Amino acid sequence: MTFIKKEHQEQAVAALLEIAAIPSVLDETDTAPGQPFGRGCLEALTTTLALCETLGLRTFQDPEGYYGYAEIGEGSELFGILCHLDVVPAVGQDGWLTEPFTPEIKNGAIIARGTQDDKGPTIAALFAVKALMDAGVTFNQRVRFIFGTDEENLWRCINRYNEKEEMITAGFAPDSKFPLIFAEKGLLQVYLTGPGSDTVQLSAGGAMNVVPDHAEYQGILAEKTAQELTRLGYSFEQKEDQLTVLGKSVHSKEAPKGTNAIVRLAKALAAVDTSTAIKLVGDVIGEDATGTSFVGKFSDDVSGMMTMNVATLEITEAQSKIGLDLRYPVTLEKDVLVAALTKTAAEYGFTYTEHDYLAPLYVPLDSPLIQTLLATYRELTGDMTEPFVNGGATFARAMNNCVAFGAMFSDTPDYVHQANEQWALSSLYKVMEIYSETVYRMCCEPQVEK
Repeated sequence: MTFIKKEHQEQAVAALLEIAAIPSVLDETDTAPGQPFGRGCLEALTTTLALCETLGLRTFQDPEGYYGYAEIGEGSELFGILCHLDVVPAVGQDGWLTEPFTPEIKNGAIIARGTQDDKGPTIAALFAVKALMDAGVTFNQRVRFIFGTDEENLWRCINRYNEKEEMITAGFAPDSKFPLIFAEKGLLQVYLTGPGSDTVQLSAGGAMNVVPDHAEYQGILAEKTAQELTRLGYSFEQKEDQLTVLGKSVHSKEAPKGTNAIVRLAKALAAVDTSTAIKLVGDVIGEDATGTSFVGKFSDDVSGMMTMNVATLEITEAQSKIGLDLRYPVTLEKDVLVAALTKTAAEYGFTYTEHDYLAPLYVPLDSPLIQTLLATYRELTGDMTEPFVNGGATFARAMNNCVAFGAMFSDTPDYVHQANEQWALSSLYKVMEIYSETVYRMCCEPQVEK
């Protein structure tokens, strides 16, 4: 049976337009009691919880402002839908044809930061459950939406939830691709700190989980560096002694598919400067986004090659600091990778510091959760694609018996963390159908069709 009606589609679009207009980017210069990640993240949380109340769900907001949740149903079992309301920055990201936080509908798609990651899927799941409520189904367990506000950074939101709240029995995170992700690579984000430079000072990069699409340098080496950039065939812009090297942003998990502007800038600078950090990033690491040239080859048959993204680079006279995002194979022991990083960094006079770590995720393919989600998806789409491993890190790995389930299809254009992020309305509506049927099968008493 089909639970989604036209009214649910229209309400979902209106809700997404509202929530996508909130610039819920981490701002640690704007923290306050009850506002740990900045007012934008808190506004997204309070707005979403207020929406949930109007839909008839019970809500709770963490007094410290880290997370919130909304639920429906009764019983001891708790089915979780793990969502996040924070987004990566859009400021300075080239290529936007609209204002990132002024949502617009064009050519059948909603364009705004967060439409794919993760506000759009969140709204799809929320109105999928609303459709079940309107259909009068009986929930045989509680369904709880858990809303995080720091997923794009250090996961302090979901970690605080785990410290204070009830664990789910099963669930999914609508924050990846269909059919589902049964394993996620380990995530390790680190800083390498080493010698500064008398000749080059710069600061480039942003979020650790984004391949940087621009990197700026201003100084006396600009003209020689511009000549080298031209020789290398790299895209850049020049205004007097200021250079902006251009790349292509993608999620760090897809680092080999992006074009790292920091690496390209360092590679050009390395031809005219001997600073240690420049040589390390430009000559040693280079455009190898697997880390092989730096720490060796790490791969397994289950999840493939490791990926490595040079996410940030800061050079002052006092020190240099390189930020790396690594997504490593599920069978690789973290200690082996750390030892390799520490050893190689030391050879160039750098020290290793861990910034963030998330252990790999693995849920057996024969589990009831995966079998139900997979069967529902296949019946509604006819797509028999097998579940797969992903390099991304979703909230699914923060809970037991939880996987990433959608919301992007195999043919959905990938705009995650990129300029002109957008989601087709047709995909939104189809995802709502999949999620409503999934929650119905997992959490509701079967209805007898009349």
